[in-house]
Amino acid sequence: MTKHPARDPADTDLTRADSLAREIFAGVANKWALLLINVLADRTLRFTELQRQIGGISHKMLSQTLRHLERDGLVDRTVHPVVPPRVEYRLTEAGRALRATVNGMCAWTRTHLDHIEEARRRFDSARAV
Repeated sequence: MTKHPARDPADTDLTRADSLAREIFAGVANKWALLLINVLADRTLRFTELQRQIGGISHKMLSQTLRHLERDGLVDRTVHPVVPPRVEYRLTEAGRALRATVNGMCAWTRTHLDHIEEARRRFDSARAV
């Protein structure tokens, strides 16, 4: 087991703009990262399969988000030495652990969709007057 140096408590404080925790949180708390984690689930998928399954994501945004998730250790990228190259993505153990939270957010969204839609209608109509 690798011994890690003592962590500065400021690094774990999400309320601090310069904390490592805030940086990590910002990276995974965006729609593309959440959707990728949800779509990958327990599967291994190629880039084009991911792009097909996530409507509206551009090639550039998919590349950037996958790179970020890989850098943070949430996604493994495997390049197979064939022509043309075959690249596959899958969640790491940390990514799978985060998936439980993402699934909860997805379930919450589905459960409260009607409530939020109605609240938006009320809000928008009150502002339109």
